[in-house]
Amino acid sequence: MTPEAKLASMGLALPEVPKPVGTYLPYKINGNTLYLSGQGPRRPDGSFATGKVGRDVTVEQAYEHAKLVGLGLLAAAKVAVGELSRIEVLKVLGMVNALPEFTDQPKVINGCSDLFVAVLGERGRHARSAVGMGSLPMQITVEIEAVMRIHD
Repeated sequence: MTPEAKLASMGLALPEVPKPVGTYLPYKINGNTLYLSGQGPRRPDGSFATGKVGRDVTVEQAYEHAKLVGLGLLAAAKVAVGELSRIEVLKVLGMVNALPEFTDQPKVINGCSDLFVAVLGERGRHARSAVGMGSLPMQITVEIEAVMRIHD
């Protein structure tokens, strides 16, 4: 089963890749390495999930927000290389807009990591950092970037 078919069987669809809001690209390819710019949790209606995790947003809600970001990252990867079966996730950096005493950043970013593994299998397993931030652009709850390998 292709990664795209797995997504469909999960009832998920890839969103449109958002246009950059600054001077950057949604992705950059260098050889067989794909660098994906950080994305926030964009809902299907185009709005963003916002708030401070640990105060306004629960860990479970933020997990779902990270899953939304994962879908956006997969969408950018598909635009970059044509089909998801060509990618392998190498590294993920997940940033969580949280209270200073919040310590469950890994549980939040698992929303993205779990999606990658569910859709890509072993090629979805990756090295990762999950860190807390005092703020993120537009007060989004999470921002995640990724580095992927492109297979022929």
